[in-house]
Amino acid sequence: MAAGNAPPIEVDPLEQSIRRRVVLATIAILLMMVAHIVGPLVRSEDSKVVDLLTEFGSAITALFLLLLGTPKILRALRERREDAAIAHAERMQVNHLFRMTELLQSANGYGDANAVLGATIDSLLEGFGGALYVFNNSRDRLELSATWNWPESDTLRPMLMPSQCWALKRGKAHLNADTQGALCCEHHVGAATVLELPMSAHGEIRGMLKIGTARPDAAAQLARIQPIATAIADAMSLAISNIALRETLRTQALRDPLTGLYNRRYMEDALTRLAALAERTGTHLSAIMIDLDHFKKLNDQFGHAVGDTVLREAARQIVGALRVSDVACRYGGEELLVILPECSLNEARAKAEVLRERIEALSAVHGAAISASLGVASLPESTRTIADLLPIADAAMYQAKAAGRNRVVAAPAQESPMLPLAAE
Repeated sequence: MAAGNAPPIEVDPLEQSIRRRVVLATIAILLMMVAHIVGPLVRSEDSKVVDLLTEFGSAITALFLLLLGTPKILRALRERREDAAIAHAERMQVNHLFRMTELLQSANGYGDANAVLGATIDSLLEGFGGALYVFNNSRDRLELSATWNWPESDTLRPMLMPSQCWALKRGKAHLNADTQGALCCEHHVGAATVLELPMSAHGEIRGMLKIGTARPDAAAQLARIQPIATAIADAMSLAISNIALRETLRTQALRDPLTGLYNRRYMEDALTRLAALAERTGTHLSAIMIDLDHFKKLNDQFGHAVGDTVLREAARQIVGALRVSDVACRYGGEELLVILPECSLNEARAKAEVLRERIEALSAVHGAAISASLGVASLPESTRTIADLLPIADAAMYQAKAAGRNRVVAAPAQESPMLPLAAE
C-alpha cells in the first residue's frame, strides 16, 4: 500500500489525557525549580513574594492535576482490564466452539454428539441445564435424546409434538417463563424458565435445544447467554444433519426401499452369523419363506401402486409379529424371508401360521383376495447344512402353493414326510 493511502493512526484518548497531564505537571515542577534557582539571586521583598506565589501555585497545580487526573486514569484502566477480560472470555468461548465443531465432525452417532454437547454446556453454560430433542424418522414428533443438569423443579416430556411448540412453529427462539402475560408452549410444565432454540440445517429444522434455569432472575440470565446458546445450537444442528444423512445412507445400503425390510445382502450376512451362533450354542435356527399368492394378477387388476401398498403392508404385518432378534428380509420380488434364531421347527411353523393369518386379514382392507404361501425349515431338524436351509424352505413354500396356496408347509424333519398345515 502506498504511503499516501495509509490509514490514519487512531489516537488513544487515555494516552492523550495522561500525556497532557504529565506535560502540565512537568511545567509546574519546572516553574518551582526556576523559582528556587532565581530566588536567592534576587533579594527584594517583591521577588520573594513572587517566588513564594510561584512555588505555591506550581505545587497547587501539580497536586490538582494529580487529584483530578488519577481517578479518571484509574477508572479508564479498570474499564480496560474489564474489556480485556471480556474479550479473553469471548475468545475462549470461540475457541471452545471451534473445538466442539471439530469433535462433532468425528461423531459416529447421536451418542458421541450428545457427549460433546453435554461437555460444551457444562463448560460454556455453567449453572444452566440443557436438553436435546431430535425428530424421529417419520418427522411427526420430537424425541428426547439427552439431558444435562436439568433443574429438578422442571419436568421434561419424553416426546414433543411440533404443533405444541412456539419455537418450532415460528422457527425462532422462544422463552417459556411462568410470568404474567408470558406465552408458553403447550408442552411446557414445571417452574423453571426455559429458552427453546430450534436447530435448522440445510433449510430444515432438525431438532430443538432447551436451556433451562430456576434462578430468580432467569429471564435476564437466559437473555445474557442466548448468543452463545444459539451458536451451540447451530453447531449441533449441522452435526445432527450429518448423522441423519449417514443413517439414511446406511439404511439405504441395508434395507429395501419399498418395504423397509432388510435387503438380500444383509440377509446373507445375518444368516451366516446366526448359523454360526446356533452351531456354537447348540440352538435351533429356522427360516420361513413367504410368497404372496397371485401377486401378478393383483398388479394387473388393481395397478402396481396397489400392489406396492399391499407388499408394504404385508411387510408391516410380518414385522409386527416378530421378536426383536428375528430378521425379516425381502428375498426378491414378492418373496419375503424371515429368519428365527433359537426357534425350533414346530415353533417356526406356529409363527408362520400367525403370519399367514395377518397377511390374509389385509383382504378386508383392500377389497381383494390377499394371501400368502409359506414354507418352513429349521436347523438341525430339516437339515444340518446352512447352505440347504433356504432351498429346503423354498421347496416347502412351493409345495404349499401346489397344495392350494394360502397355507403353511413345514419341511419334514429328517426321515419324515412333509406336513402341510392347511388354512381353515
